[in-house]
Formats: sequence, structure tokens, C-alpha cells
Amino acid sequence: MRMEKRKLKSFTFWVVAFIITMALAIYQRVSGPTYPFRGSANFLGQVIKFKLPRSVENKDNCQIIINLPESFRGRVQGYLEFKKLKAESPWNILAMKEQNGVLVGYLPKQPPAGKLAYYVHLVSNSQEVSLTGEKAVVIRFKGPVSKPVLIGHIIIMFLAMLFSVRAGLQALGQAEDLAPLTRWTAVLFFLGGFILGPIIQKMAFGVFWSGFPVGHDLTDTKTLLIMIAWIAALASGRKTSPKKAWVLGASIITILVFLIPHSLWGS
Repeated sequence: MRMEKRKLKSFTFWVVAFIITMALAIYQRVSGPTYPFRGSANFLGQVIKFKLPRSVENKDNCQIIINLPESFRGRVQGYLEFKKLKAESPWNILAMKEQNGVLVGYLPKQPPAGKLAYYVHLVSNSQEVSLTGEKAVVIRFKGPVSKPVLIGHIIIMFLAMLFSVRAGLQALGQAEDLAPLTRWTAVLFFLGGFILGPIIQKMAFGVFWSGFPVGHDLTDTKTLLIMIAWIAALASGRKTSPKKAWVLGASIITILVFLIPHSLWGS
């Protein structure tokens, strides 16, 4: 009976850990710079819904597409207004072309980690609207990344977060050996954040590491903070099981770090 209760408790902890991890993964996805900017604007009595890219591989110019209502076709034009982010230079203007009921324009490709601020304008006679109002959309260009490496990184980081939350829940429960969960968490974060992560960053942006102490990249620095927290948790139990307080602290730090939007300060 006691063994069955323990298995049920462990299963429940895994389910809760999975739900929390999924929620954090979704939050990281929608709050990060790779998620398109979605919105709507009113123009000529019509609601225009749009989706604008914020991250793109620099293999070619970036295509911007705006779907037009049937009544707009042939009488509404568009243009892109853009410049390099934070550059002291005038804004560039590029006309968009209508093709099969959509407006299409192209932003010029940039080197890895290059960024452009841009607006999309619609024009009809004397009326004009910026789809995003006074706020420009920022798009980041990156080099091509190997899909197997990227998928491996995502899976391992997801598992690392899952084991981190599960270890924290274990630390909240009755005293049990926390060593296996703590070791797995540390190993997974090391593989995902310090092996595959730098490989991806090298492919995308030309450098292996740009966080503390050599740069200000927040994603790298967050990874370093998490790794230190789990090394400290492991060290708290060098001869015995890791201390519950240290494991719980590492788990909480990991959750708080994952609540910071991905690439908040750019790359």
C-alpha cells in the first residue's frame, strides 16, 4: 500500500511538472523575438489583420505579406519604411506590389544578428495608415541553423526544465533522495545550454558565447545563472543527498529565469 501511494505521488508530481514546463515553454515561445507580431488596424472602414515577421534567416531578403480585403484590391497601395535599428540614418522607403490580392514587399537581408526597425503603410488617395501605429516592428536576421541540432536543443532544454520542476516538487515533499533528479537536471542543462546552445548561436550569429563575462546577451547569462544554481545544489550534498533547500532554491531560480522573455536584450 505504501509503495502504491509513493508511485501515485511520484506520477502526480511528474504530471504537475509537465504542466508547469509546458506553460513556461509556451510563454517563452510567444514572448520571444521569433514570434511574429500580430495585430489589426482600421483603414477605409475595414479591419486589416496582419502578421509581421520579427526573426528570419538571412539567406534572402525578407518577404512581408499583407492580405487585402476584396474591396481594397486595385485601389490600395503599400510601402515599407525601414532603417537599421538605432542607426543615425534616414528612413528608407520601398514600394510594395499587389500580387493576387496581397501586398508584397521585401526588406533587404542583413548580416547575422543585424536588426531592422520597420513600418508597413497602406495608402489610398489622400488617406494613409501605419499598421502598427507609431511603434516600429524590429526584425532580427540570423544565419541558417541545422534543424537536427535545433530540435535536439529544444528537446533537451524542455527535459531539463521538466526535471528542474520535478526536483523542486520533490524537495517540497517528504525527505527522499534528491541526488538522481538533481544530477539529471544539471546534466541536461549542461548539454542543452553549454553544448548545443553555443553551437546554435555560432550558426545563427557567428559567436559561441556572448553572455557574461564577455558580453551582454541575456539568454547566455540566464543559462549561466541556472547552471551555477544547479551546481550549487549538487555541491550541497557531496557526501549525502543534496539539501532540500538548495534544490528547491535552484528550481525556483530556474522558473524565475524562464519567466524572463527569451532574448529580451537582443543578440
